[in-house]
Amino acid sequence: MAGRFVYWMNVSLDLFIEREVGEHGDIGGPSWIRLGEPLHREFNARARALVMMVQGRKVFEMMDPFWPNARTDESLPGFLRAYGEIWTDKPKVLVSRTRTTAEHNTRIIGDDNAIEQLAVLRQETDGEIGIGGANLATQLMRAHLLDELLLFTHPVVLGAGRPLFDALDQPLELDLLEQDSFDQGVTMHRYAVRGAR
Repeated sequence: MAGRFVYWMNVSLDLFIEREVGEHGDIGGPSWIRLGEPLHREFNARARALVMMVQGRKVFEMMDPFWPNARTDESLPGFLRAYGEIWTDKPKVLVSRTRTTAEHNTRIIGDDNAIEQLAVLRQETDGEIGIGGANLATQLMRAHLLDELLLFTHPVVLGAGRPLFDALDQPLELDLLEQDSFDQGVTMHRYAVRGAR
């Protein structure tokens, strides 16, 4: 059975992932993201259930070295140290044309045929594969390889910024699979993408 590519992202109500370029420069993220302990524990559980993570360079470099270092940082609460363990130990694929090395159980795909290589990986993998990065998710969606969206919507309207996807060449039809709510007004919606191969 083929794996499932799941694009996981924090978004505003108007489906932006950042208002200013680089506002995810540190792991705390922008001030509009309301990331309390209950929500982070949800992130931990969902990340633990993934069989693999596939990340674009910007997402990967935001995560590393913070999460590997967080594993043993006693100044952090236990749920953050736990996510550090999960992220560091989880098999990862970094999609990048500029990086040639990466640590923490990470292999790199950087050729012009990266999407084709990811299609093979999806076919050979059983389980959910987390996707991180708008550019990467857009390319997978255009290739009809994106299976699900897992959106954590924060109660803010940004009005402008980086959208959830780059320009789409056609509407993206979805079916709601799951929904939930968390502290500080954050909601979660998980959708199946119609037309995924």
